[in-house]
Amino acid sequence: MDIRKLQRVIVDGLEDVKAQNIVVFNTEHLSPLFERVIVASGTSNRQTKSLAASVRDAVKAAGDPPPRTEGEDNGEWIIVDCGAAVVHVMQPAIRDYYHLEELWGEKPVKMKIASAAPRLVKAASHGDGDGKKPAARGAVRRVVPAERPASVATPAKRAPAKRASGARSTPAKRVVIRTTGVKSTAAKAARTGPRPAVKKAAAKR
Repeated sequence: MDIRKLQRVIVDGLEDVKAQNIVVFNTEHLSPLFERVIVASGTSNRQTKSLAASVRDAVKAAGDPPPRTEGEDNGEWIIVDCGAAVVHVMQPAIRDYYHLEELWGEKPVKMKIASAAPRLVKAASHGDGDGKKPAARGAVRRVVPAERPASVATPAKRAPAKRASGARSTPAKRVVIRTTGVKSTAAKAARTGPRPAVKKAAAKR
């Protein structure tokens, strides 16, 4: 099988079981034994085994002899030998540890890989789930903040309480008037009392 067709068949087999981070490298200048190295990740032992089986079945269905596999007992790292292409199906932790991209990744092959392209969801393809029609393209959806309930409303500022009419006011300053030298007659009389009258002498000696 042509190498380009073979690598396409292998990638399609990996994508059928939802392989992650599929990369293809050209290794013709590095080894005479194979022309392509394909690396893919599976999240569990069960998925790695399913990925290896999917590649094997896809290559067999394309007309090539069934490829040999190694590592299916463990499931952490499975190698599928497809002749001109070698597939490494690895779990993420094992892939990060061995990092085969440093060894074989000098010449990456550009291919259309569905798992590498982000999936975009069109806004007009579905509604909001409440039976309403989706907004037109380019429309800005205005978000109106909900009204604050009365229980949590900000309390109004209390006005200062007015003083009662009979309340005691601030005492006035006490004014002391001091007399200088002369005392009033009224004050002297109030302190000493009335002065008795002096009888005149009846007769002169």
